Amino acid sequence: MPRPIRLNAFDMNCVAHQSPGLWRHPQDRAWDYRKLSYWTDLAQLLERGRFDGLFIADVLGIYDVYGGGRDATVRHATQVPVNDPAMLISAMAAVTEGLGFGLTASISFEHPYPFARRMSTLDHLTDGRVGWNVVTSYLDSGARNLGEVAQLTHDNRYDVADEYLEVCYKLWEGSWEDEAVVRDRAAGVFTDPSKVHGIGHEGEFFKVPGIHLCEPSPQRSPVIYQAGASARGRQFAAEHAEAIFTAAPTKEILKETVGDIRRRMREVGRDPYDARIYNLLTAITDETREKAWAKHDDLERYGDDEAALTLFSGWMGVDLAEYDLDDPIGEVESNAIHSAVAAFQQADPDGGEWTVRDIARWGVIGGLGPRVVGSPAEVADHMQEWIDYSDVDGFNLAYAITPGTFIDVVEHLIPELQRRGVAPTEYPPGTLREKLFGAGPRLPESHPGASYRRLAEPLTTGAAA
Repeated sequence: MPRPIRLNAFDMNCVAHQSPGLWRHPQDRAWDYRKLSYWTDLAQLLERGRFDGLFIADVLGIYDVYGGGRDATVRHATQVPVNDPAMLISAMAAVTEGLGFGLTASISFEHPYPFARRMSTLDHLTDGRVGWNVVTSYLDSGARNLGEVAQLTHDNRYDVADEYLEVCYKLWEGSWEDEAVVRDRAAGVFTDPSKVHGIGHEGEFFKVPGIHLCEPSPQRSPVIYQAGASARGRQFAAEHAEAIFTAAPTKEILKETVGDIRRRMREVGRDPYDARIYNLLTAITDETREKAWAKHDDLERYGDDEAALTLFSGWMGVDLAEYDLDDPIGEVESNAIHSAVAAFQQADPDGGEWTVRDIARWGVIGGLGPRVVGSPAEVADHMQEWIDYSDVDGFNLAYAITPGTFIDVVEHLIPELQRRGVAPTEYPPGTLREKLFGAGPRLPESHPGASYRRLAEPLTTGAAA
C-alpha cells in the first residue's frame, strides 16, 4: 500500500512571498492579496484539491539588511506591503467545509491572554479547522517598532515561547470544564460558575490570574504548527508541534531532519508520528514535461536577483549588497550562509563553486526550498521518492505565481496522485486535528498541553478575575 502524500498550500497576505519579482508576470494575481475574493477563491480551489490546509506565513517587520536599509525591499515588494493574516480565516471558512487554516502569529509581539481569545474565536467560527504556527520572530525591525532595541537572543525567545504556550494551554484546556455551559433557561443559569477556573499563572515572563474569556471551542487548543530549524527550534517542535514545516533542499538533508525530530519526540514521551512533517516544495507542472519546462523558463525570466537577495539578506543577517553578483560564495563572511549554500550545492547536479548570483537564481522561484519541474507523473514520482527516502509526511507547496501554480497542481498533479491512491478524494469528518490524525478533536494525553486540563482554582460567584 503506497504511503499517503499530505499537502498544504503556502501563502502570505502580501504581494511577493517566496518568489521575488514574479509579481510582474502577466498571469500573477498576488497583488489581489488585499481583496477578500482572492482568498475565498483560493480556499475553494484548495478544497477542490483536498489539501490539508492553507498555511499563511507572516512577518511583523521589514527586511532591512540588504543595502543597509529598506529601499530595495519596498521597491521589490519583498513581503511588504503585508496585511494581517488573521482577518482572512473566517471568510475562507465560510465558503469551505473541509480545508484547514494555519495562522502564523508571533509570541514576541502580543500578550498570550488576548491571543488565546482570538484563537478560540477562530476555532469556533471554523468549526475547529484552525491551527497556530508558533513563531518567535527574527526581524529586529519589528521589535524596534514596538519600542524594543532588538529581538531577544534566539534561545531566549524559545524560553519565552515555552511559557507563552503554558499560559495558552491553561486558558484553552483548563479554565472551563466541558460541562460549564449549561444554558438552563428555567434556572436562569447560562454558565455554572463552579466549573470555570482562574488559571493563577505567575511565571518569569507572564502573570495571568483569571479565567479564559471564551467557552470551550471544538478543539480547545488549535492544532500547533512549528517551523524552527535550529536545534532549539526542533526541540520546541518535538515538545509541542502537531504539524512541522521544514525547508530541506535535498532528500538527504530532509531525512536527517525528519529523523532528528521524530527521535526528539520519542525522547519527550510523544509518539514520533503525532506530528505531520511537511517539507517546502515548489512544483511547476503541466500536461507534459515539455509544457512544464516551457512554463518554468517563462517564469524564471521574471525573477529578480536583487529582490531575492533582499530576502536572503534578511533571513541570514548578511548584507549581500556588499558583494558583486559574481563573487564566489566563499568570500561572503557568514557561517549561516556557508551552511545554507553548502546544502544548495548538494541539490545542484552540476556542482561547482557557487556565487552570490547563484543564490539569487535559486531563490527567485520558491525561496529556500527545492523546486521540481515536470509532468504530473514526474512530479508525483519525485514526491513519492522523497517520502519513501526521508519519512516526511508531505509537502508545503509554495507558488511561483498565484493562483496559477495552485491551479496547475489541482488540475494536473492532484488527479495523478489520486489515481495512485496517495491523495484523498474526500475529507475525513471532524476538526482539523481529527482530519490529520484520525483520532479525537482534543490534544492527545501524551501532549504537554493535556496536563493543564484540570486546574484547582474554582471561580466562585462574585470572585474577581
